[in-house]
Amino acid sequence: MLDSVKDMLRRHSLKKNASPEPTGFVPLSDIRSAVAFIDVEDTSFNECKNSLLLFFREHNIKGDIFFFDFRKLTEGERLITSITTTVLKKDLNWYGKPSNEKVALMLNGEPDLFISLLPFNDYPLEFMAKCSRARFKIGRVQLPGDTFDLVIKDPEDRKLNEAEVCKELIKFMGKIR
Repeated sequence: MLDSVKDMLRRHSLKKNASPEPTGFVPLSDIRSAVAFIDVEDTSFNECKNSLLLFFREHNIKGDIFFFDFRKLTEGERLITSITTTVLKKDLNWYGKPSNEKVALMLNGEPDLFISLLPFNDYPLEFMAKCSRARFKIGRVQLPGDTFDLVIKDPEDRKLNEAEVCKELIKFMGKIR
C-alpha cells in the first residue's frame, strides 16, 4: 500500500515539475552552460570531476557538477564534496524527491546540457533530469519516457567506471556538429 502511494506521489510530482522544453542533440558550439551529476561512490569520481571541469573550461561552458552521495557516513567520516552541490539522503523527502533548494540550485544555472554519469536510474536522478530545462540530456541508463537524448551504455563484457564513461562522452561530444 505504501509503495503504491509513493509511486502515485512520484508520478504526480514528475508531472507537476517536468520541463516542457523539447530536447535533442545540440552541437557543442551551441552549449553555453551545463550541469553534470556524478556518483561519489565510484572510485574514479575525482578523475571524472577533473575531466569534466577541463572539458567545460576548454569549450567555454559554464559548468556545475553535482554529486549524489547516499552513503551512510560512519562516525568520524567526513563528506568529501561540497555540501552545497551534494545531494545527500537527508536532502530527499520520504518518497525520494530532492529538496527544493538542491533543485533550484541546479535550475539556476539554466543549463543547455544535462549530463548524468550515474550508473543507475533511481527516482532522485529521474526527478532532476526531468525537471531540468536543458536542451540536450545525456545519461548512462535511459529513464522512463525516454528522458535522455543520448545514452552511453557499458559494453556487455564489463562495467565502465565514471572516468571511462566521461572520456567516451567527451570524445563523442566533439563529433556532434
